[in-house]
Amino acid sequence: MGPLQGVKIIELAGIGPGPFAAMMLSDMGADVIRVDRSSAVRGDDIQNPPPDPLARGRRSLGVDLKNPDGVETVLKLVEQADVIMEGFRPGVAERLGLGPDVCLARNPKIVYGRMTGWGQEGPYASAAGHDLNYIALAGALESIGRAGDKPCVPLNLVGDFGGGGMYLAFGIACALFESQRSGQGQVIDAAMVDGAASLMNMFWGLKAIGIWGSERGTNMLDSGAPFYDVYECADGKFVSIGSIEPQFYAELLRLSGLGDVDGFDQQMNKAEWPAMKERVAEIFKAKTRDQWCEIMEHTDVCFAPVLSMEEATEHPHMVARGTFTKVGGMTQAGPAPRFSRTEAEIQRPAAHPGQHSDEVLASFGFAPAQIAELRDSGAIA
Repeated sequence: MGPLQGVKIIELAGIGPGPFAAMMLSDMGADVIRVDRSSAVRGDDIQNPPPDPLARGRRSLGVDLKNPDGVETVLKLVEQADVIMEGFRPGVAERLGLGPDVCLARNPKIVYGRMTGWGQEGPYASAAGHDLNYIALAGALESIGRAGDKPCVPLNLVGDFGGGGMYLAFGIACALFESQRSGQGQVIDAAMVDGAASLMNMFWGLKAIGIWGSERGTNMLDSGAPFYDVYECADGKFVSIGSIEPQFYAELLRLSGLGDVDGFDQQMNKAEWPAMKERVAEIFKAKTRDQWCEIMEHTDVCFAPVLSMEEATEHPHMVARGTFTKVGGMTQAGPAPRFSRTEAEIQRPAAHPGQHSDEVLASFGFAPAQIAELRDSGAIA
């Protein structure tokens, strides 16, 4: 099992980046109990897992969090757990009776991980929002796009998953490490707006030394450079080029046939970039993507074909590494990163809400009569 084997985590079910963080922790071996609302329990066919990779690896307990006995049930789990995590808007967990003060009173060593878009305080804290809004306020969105065009709407990788889920998982791992030495728990305030801003730190550095301009699409890493961009091929498919270093740029010129073309010996002359880009685009448009793969794959051009999700699962490199797998009949990416000794693994497919209620409570020491009483009272489902 993975490096987090033996760690018990209580996840108050949410959407998007919260489940992503819980998936990461489960993949690393933690025993993550997902507390689903009892209203979500539908009695589905448990032989067919839900098509949700973000929910994989966990057992599900269905609880009515508006029932005092349901809240008390969760608090009894907290007493034996290492972590509790939630992704509600500020104040919701407190109103449910599951806020940090209550949980730390029950278990002073508990790590309480909470994630929101705007953070637990600040002028925007109580407002609704989504990934796009968080990366906009963090200064990330304005920097993504091509010259002369509006900012590009990226997938929700920067705010939700990069700035949110990964920072929450990282914060939990750090707090767990610290608690082993101090014997004390603490609260983690993971805000997607903070995480997205943190992801931009390299660009703050480039700006400070004068090599990052404010106009998007004119810099080396934002599609401004002819040697760092995506180009269309003769078949309408695309390739990616990232020939930044001089030796890689020289290889690009050699294999593309641009080595003797005027101006291409001035790689970092930004005044020449627009004209150079037009010429590079013409070159790549003259051959199909597969033809360019035959010429540039396995070289030091810094080249890769732009693949669809389906194509990515079939590429020889991804197949050789076993990057993709099937769980419950559904294709998805496996655990990352990889470990030489404590190998990470997907513990089980996604669970239906409440699928493991009896099993979970029994594993935390609840007697069969107690479980029956909680079910009869509507506290669990």
